[in-house]
Amino acid sequence: KQISGELQLRNCSEATIHSYVHVVERFARFFGKSPSTLGGEHVKEFLLHLKNNKKVKWATLQVNRAALRFLYVRVLKQNWFEEEIPVPKRRPYLPTVLSAEEITRMLDLTTNLKHWTIMALFYGTGVRANELRLLKVSDIDSERMVLHIREGKGQVPRDIGLSQPLLERLRIYWRWRKPKDWLFPSKQRSDQPMDEKTVRMVCRFAARRASIRKKVSPHVFR
Repeated sequence: KQISGELQLRNCSEATIHSYVHVVERFARFFGKSPSTLGGEHVKEFLLHLKNNKKVKWATLQVNRAALRFLYVRVLKQNWFEEEIPVPKRRPYLPTVLSAEEITRMLDLTTNLKHWTIMALFYGTGVRANELRLLKVSDIDSERMVLHIREGKGQVPRDIGLSQPLLERLRIYWRWRKPKDWLFPSKQRSDQPMDEKTVRMVCRFAARRASIRKKVSPHVFR
């Protein structure tokens, strides 16, 4: 609760708050102790566990370090963190790239209209997963042919142009699903947006159906 409150006071995004709180909770469970009783050696052990045993990528390791840094430096007011915990070095890698044929195959083999529309939006606009799940019906401006992102990365709003075919697909989806508030509501709780994990699974399962062996995520469409 304390770290959540500190993040809210700094006007951090919902995604950042959720991510940091999750990291701290997992860190505490890993040792079975309160983080306030742990120190630098414990942080190193936890990060090495993520790197060597969980095989997480650089970005995930960096998020975990950033969350624990915020906990110890900002919340617990301890100054040893920067000196004792090195910043993980980023290794260059080739990003996953989908061909137009692979994307077409994914869409053609997706019969669920909601899932089809989600992937079409990813491909047609390049929005991020969290941006898509938080879209509301009112964010679509049909007259101007614009998609309004209310809270993008860094909480910066922006407008994205919509092509006529994509706008027509959104109309077809709306006439079928008739969403009232969230454009892509949760199946279990219609008053809540889809969970980000579910959005990612939509892309993963579509790739599996299309026999694509690459690791496909919403970010690949960007």
